[in-house]
Amino acid sequence: MKHETISLNTKKMFATSLKKLLEKKPLSKISVSEIVSDCGVNRKTFYYHFENINELLKWMLRQEAIEVVKTMDMNSDYEKSILFVLDYIDNNEEIIKNIYSIGKNELKHFFYEDFTEIMRSVIENNMHDAKISLPDDFTDFLVKFYTEAITGLLQEWIVDKSVRNKEKTVQYIQLILHGSITNTLKAAAEKYPPV
Repeated sequence: MKHETISLNTKKMFATSLKKLLEKKPLSKISVSEIVSDCGVNRKTFYYHFENINELLKWMLRQEAIEVVKTMDMNSDYEKSILFVLDYIDNNEEIIKNIYSIGKNELKHFFYEDFTEIMRSVIENNMHDAKISLPDDFTDFLVKFYTEAITGLLQEWIVDKSVRNKEKTVQYIQLILHGSITNTLKAAAEKYPPV
């Protein structure tokens, strides 16, 4: 078996163990010792693959959800992408709640980089389709604006069950993203014409 395959299988083993532990207790109460004991390996093996539990958590979330969302075409199917994320949160409710124990800002940090990438792709594809060129700092501002909104909504979805209406949430996000990005880009193109 190739080294990459063995390494991937080892990472998956650690992720499975972490997920099992997260079903029982908050992330802040989980130790590397518990993970390696559950996997039947030594601490060196863990630290060969990950610097700490947070790095393992981020890798696990990427494998299970974020990489899947990145492969979806958010430009043409906001609904499918958003539903996938909301379903993931619902299907892993106890685990997500226990991840949330590390704090609101830390959880946001886990999602922020990846959702920044996703929103940048959506905005740049809309610019390309509309044949619009905008200053980089304005594009960066738009990406940050929409990323903040999406990650904020996801955090609210995790914490407050009363906001969990998938159909409405998807419909609202879809309307806002589609309409506001298109209109904002048109208005910005008038204000910042290409030189």
